[in-house]
Amino acid sequence: MMTQAYYTGISGLQTTSAGINIVSDNLANANTVGFVGSDYEFSSLFESAIDDASNIVTSDSIGLGSTLQATPMIESSGSIMSTQNSTDLAIMGEGWFGVQNSNNTIAYTRNGAFTFDVNNDLVTMDGEYVLGTKANNISKEDTLTSVVDSVALGDTGAQETLRFPKNLTYPPEPTSTVTLSGNIGTEDEVRSMGASLIDSNGVANDLRVIYTQAETQPTVGTVWNVTSTVTSPDGELLDTQNGTLTFNESGALVNSTLTSVNNNGTSVALDFGKDYSGVVGIANTDITASTSSDGTIGGDLVGYDVNQNGEVIATFTNGKQSSVGKIALYHFQNDQGLERLSGTQFTASSNSGDAFLYKDAEGNNINGSQIMNYSLENSNIDMTDSLTELIVLQRSYDSSSKVITTADEMIQKALDMDA
Repeated sequence: MMTQAYYTGISGLQTTSAGINIVSDNLANANTVGFVGSDYEFSSLFESAIDDASNIVTSDSIGLGSTLQATPMIESSGSIMSTQNSTDLAIMGEGWFGVQNSNNTIAYTRNGAFTFDVNNDLVTMDGEYVLGTKANNISKEDTLTSVVDSVALGDTGAQETLRFPKNLTYPPEPTSTVTLSGNIGTEDEVRSMGASLIDSNGVANDLRVIYTQAETQPTVGTVWNVTSTVTSPDGELLDTQNGTLTFNESGALVNSTLTSVNNNGTSVALDFGKDYSGVVGIANTDITASTSSDGTIGGDLVGYDVNQNGEVIATFTNGKQSSVGKIALYHFQNDQGLERLSGTQFTASSNSGDAFLYKDAEGNNINGSQIMNYSLENSNIDMTDSLTELIVLQRSYDSSSKVITTADEMIQKALDMDA
């Protein structure tokens, strides 16, 4: 029995020492971004732990102390702190970022402190590549081929590293339609409206529309002659077109013969509206003028940012933006089965199952949790609870030490009695 006391004390020292190491590591990483702490589970040791017939602990089993049974992951989320970087990301809910090292090994982390490296790869602070889906809207000549608001995530195995060109061009979009509106009244005075027209070269030309009343007017309503001119920025005349607008007695537009202008080789439709929806000629009402046109001048890349949906957004000098990729969030059937590589990174195992992506009702891959930019997730360690656990484990360690000391004293007394 006295020998078993040694075993009990020693196992107690080993077990509580392991627990102290776990809690101490948690406390040491209390300020580590994305740190996922470990808990501990102890179990008792018996000479004969299970009776084969009854599957219960036998009544005559003698305890031999304790052992560290498992170190489960603490699955609670850490608090969220704000940062100044759009590439700092925090997951609101479950899920893991996927990162790939130079050996093509994939790890999973909640640490979203990302940045763009010198090659414009989205990477961790240690240079590991963040995984996601590209929009495939960039040509080989590094020109944006289409504007994308949201990228559809590819399948789990199709996620890739997110590298984007350093020099990306937003191509010019020629103006196709100009919409004109306002009230030109009924007085015999010259009215004018203007708009900017983008040609196929990305140059912003000037459109000027002049309204003058026709010499011959109908008995009811008014007729206006309309002249449109297109000039280049340096004043060169590119096109002139003429037509008429006819209004009824209430000032509603009933007919327009000027339909388009030539913008340096590109036809641009002129939309004067209909009835009261565009240009009107109403008496005794304020004179107004308004125009709008589509088309965009070309632009060069300003930089890349990440928005709240995990979309990588390219911003251009012309003020335009487009998504060029999306960061993926991975999920597992059993997060507890993940194998720990470090305090912030894990790998899949047979216990966790393979990584997968959530799907919506239509079967499309989705992240399943919101991603917050300008934010990072702190360690999920509760300092108060951990310090309390450390005190309890230290007391337990002291008690195990006293067990060994007491057993030693008992053996010494027994030896003295024999003498």
